[in-house]
Amino acid sequence: MNVQEEIKNLVETLNKWAYEYYTLDKPSALDSEYDQAYAQLLKLESENPDLIREDSPTQRTGDVILSGFEKFQHPFNLYSLADVFSREELTAWEERVRKVIPSPEYICELKIDGLSLSLYYENGQLLTAATRGDGSIGENITENVKRIADVPQTLQEAVNIVVRGEAYLPKKAFAKLNAERELEGLPAFANPRNAAAGTLRQLDTSVVRKRGLATFLYQAAGEAPRASQEEVLEYFDELGLVVNKERKFAQNIDEIWDFIEKATERRDQLPYDIDGVVIKVNNLTQQDELGFTVKYPRWAIAYKFPPDLAETEILSVEWTVGRTGVVTPTANMKPVSLAQTTVSRATLHNVDYISEKDVRIADKVIIYKAGDIIPAVQRVVIEKRPVDSQPLVIPSHCPECNSELIHFEDEVALRCVNPLCPAQLRERLIHFTSRDAMNIVGLGEKVVTQFFEKNLITDEADIYHLQKANLLELDNFGEKSADKLLVAIDKSRGNSVEKLLFGLGIRHVGSKGAKILAQHFGNLNRIAEAEVEEILAIPTIGEILAKAIKSYFAQTGSQKLIAELTEAGLNLDYLGGDVRSDGVLAGKTVVLTGKLSSLTRNEAKEKLESLGATVTGSVSKKTDLLVAGEDAGSKLTKAQELGIEIWSESDLEAI
Repeated sequence: MNVQEEIKNLVETLNKWAYEYYTLDKPSALDSEYDQAYAQLLKLESENPDLIREDSPTQRTGDVILSGFEKFQHPFNLYSLADVFSREELTAWEERVRKVIPSPEYICELKIDGLSLSLYYENGQLLTAATRGDGSIGENITENVKRIADVPQTLQEAVNIVVRGEAYLPKKAFAKLNAERELEGLPAFANPRNAAAGTLRQLDTSVVRKRGLATFLYQAAGEAPRASQEEVLEYFDELGLVVNKERKFAQNIDEIWDFIEKATERRDQLPYDIDGVVIKVNNLTQQDELGFTVKYPRWAIAYKFPPDLAETEILSVEWTVGRTGVVTPTANMKPVSLAQTTVSRATLHNVDYISEKDVRIADKVIIYKAGDIIPAVQRVVIEKRPVDSQPLVIPSHCPECNSELIHFEDEVALRCVNPLCPAQLRERLIHFTSRDAMNIVGLGEKVVTQFFEKNLITDEADIYHLQKANLLELDNFGEKSADKLLVAIDKSRGNSVEKLLFGLGIRHVGSKGAKILAQHFGNLNRIAEAEVEEILAIPTIGEILAKAIKSYFAQTGSQKLIAELTEAGLNLDYLGGDVRSDGVLAGKTVVLTGKLSSLTRNEAKEKLESLGATVTGSVSKKTDLLVAGEDAGSKLTKAQELGIEIWSESDLEAI
């Protein structure tokens, strides 16, 4: 046997033993056998560095210092899940599913409290690992993920597949890490999730290797390799990926709830943290039929465990006006520790919420973190209420402009309808300059507020007429900071139009909805001129959003603002791809499926968009065309059943 063959055999043997140890939990080799084979492989590789294989287990420990993390464009959107917090909310979701799928079957899985990541395998080799990011753009963390012991660098089959999952820190590893940090005089991590996230963002890969991260993989992104979620998980197991065995089939809400109750009871005994249960429709064809909203899949939901609770006292209530005129009450409270943080403020949502909870000044209240993020009042401790307690006074006039507040019948919020209310204008400007909107670095909330109070800016267009002389008259502005801000403002003129569309603050239009609109129409003027029916033709866009778009651009004030922004030199085009309104597929909704031989999936998507098409991930009655490569599965069958036009890859190449 020559050296190359010996190295190949050692690599395959060591990877097999690692698979048995980490995935099957059935090791066939002693630790001493593994160590001996590993040492022999190290020796041969040091003597023959040109023969080192990419899938060698030694490459997990060849630590490097990274200079930073590159952005990574996911080839398709990675959706997050909508959350529910009660059986009632879960039942409402299940009833919505049954309206489309009369007899669904579900699979219930534990929701791992870690950091979402995606693994891209090509011919069975780990090519890229990336964070989810905003679902469209994440960070390339490949070198760090290679140091996670249970992530296979080579799958058991030479397949092309994208796998989504969760990286987490086991409880034992977390306790060990914090004990070490305490000895070193370093602050302890608040929880395993924070520790996992902090570990994967380390630039020193040796730190990642030492901390003992682990993974659970739970979903195939893009083209599904099997017909059901259960079969996908079984396939992952065969490939050598780690999947969580704690899952259950369910056919109704009672069976789902039974799994949730058992998971709640066992939560503290598990060797890893969970923060809920994920429920998915098991059949992937049915998942396609249910489809997606702008933000979430309709075929899955995340039930979140009841959060930590704490008791404190309401000291006062302040009312603030948002950019849409909604007046929101916030409780100021005695500081209290909650979910490992100190909180002193909690949302009271709206006047109906205050009335329902009967919240009053000096009340003792139980607070919690809704979705583990925003503190909210769960209930008032009535037995501790002061005897002289009085109902909370609800304002009748805007705290900013003193206009009369309106409580519309179809809304729970109090609303200031004065379009010149300074608070609304100020909040609108803060939103316009924010990161997800125009992303004008240096023009944050405090600076915007200062400019607004000095009357230097009164609307969005004024930002683009600021002069250096204006800035130098203000607090904390010198020559360099003024120049830097002006450069940032000028740079924002070139943003792709979805940034501007989101920044305009149109009701119901979030950043994802703005991008979908921009991709479809290609230009702000086309969006402004579109009829409601044209907007509704876009998959995932609903009637409420479509009517909000039409209503906004019909207003004289909106038209004046767009004209001023156009005159200021802002880009009105979508820059994410060459979207052509005159392309042969203009206005068409297209789905890609199967393996393509001459194009990557992303290249095919870009070509279709360049022909004017909107490319989506699931087949529905709104689909106009299916492009089918080799081994096309359920999507092709469904398209044939619906009578949808079907192209081959050569048909696409021909145009």
